Amino acid sequence: MFIDEAIIHIKAGDGGNGCIAFRREKYVPRGGPDGGDGGDGGDVIILADPQKSTLLDFKNKVTHKAERGEHGKGKNQHGKNGKDIILKVPLGTVIYDRETNIELFDLTTPNQEFIIGAGGKGGKGNKRFSTSVNRAPRIAEQGAPGEEKILKLELKLIADVGIVGCPNAGKSTLISVISHAHPKIADYPFTTKEPNLGVIQIEPGRSFVAADIPGLLEGAHNGTGLGDKFLRHIERTKILIHLIDLAGVDGVDPITNYKAINQELELYSKKLAEKEQIIVLNKIDLPQAEENLKEVKKFFKKQKKEFLVISAVAHKGTKELIYAVWEKLKSGEKQADI
Repeated sequence: MFIDEAIIHIKAGDGGNGCIAFRREKYVPRGGPDGGDGGDGGDVIILADPQKSTLLDFKNKVTHKAERGEHGKGKNQHGKNGKDIILKVPLGTVIYDRETNIELFDLTTPNQEFIIGAGGKGGKGNKRFSTSVNRAPRIAEQGAPGEEKILKLELKLIADVGIVGCPNAGKSTLISVISHAHPKIADYPFTTKEPNLGVIQIEPGRSFVAADIPGLLEGAHNGTGLGDKFLRHIERTKILIHLIDLAGVDGVDPITNYKAINQELELYSKKLAEKEQIIVLNKIDLPQAEENLKEVKKFFKKQKKEFLVISAVAHKGTKELIYAVWEKLKSGEKQADI
């Protein structure tokens, strides 16, 4: 099950209390203090695990506690430190403080880790308070409490390219054709109910990752349809493939759909709307697509926008699309290096 949001409660371990104790030996003034320190509480650590792909582990287990430190003991014995706990999350997980909504960590590197809850320090035993003036102190410190927080975990997939478009534009078919992904495909809206990642290999050592995002509808940024839940997954992408159903099988003309998707991107995030797009007209194998092509060409020429014409089902133009995407990605890398 794909879960990309979770609310969790974390509690780092409390520090153990320091001990008040005295030695019972002859010739030692008043027995001599020998209370040991308490152990430190365990930390709560977050780790970016490349093997994870969902936040499902946090759906049923909400509270995560590290071990508290042991109390100090007599004979100057220090308590053991509490054990840390490690919470493994997928790459691309962003951690927010639930109360303030402030972003705390963004895990984008494999095996990256942070302490999200620091364990409390152990208290000092009375041995620590012995001085030449006070040779038999009867004081010890309490252990400090460990940090406690309510956190929001939000997964944003890490992909080079995001594929966007209306339901039934053919996004799942396209990603299945150009990559090794195997999404569910059917002829009804919202076949895709979770993002699909596919690795597209140009040649050995040259590849990129594409994300197929569930279809968007007008009002998606406000919760209409399914797409609003997944728009965040294309925020990290370098470019977008804007896939358009040239045949208009949903009864809406391609230009109207094109404008509607761009409006939803703009309303959701200006940064998302400003991403470079490769416009792709799909389903050229259908008769209606041929009829619509003339008007659509005229529209994009007026907009001074280039586009590609393909049929994902018939594998027509898909190879050219892959190389066009690769060139755009390389061009972006060169500009970033300047």
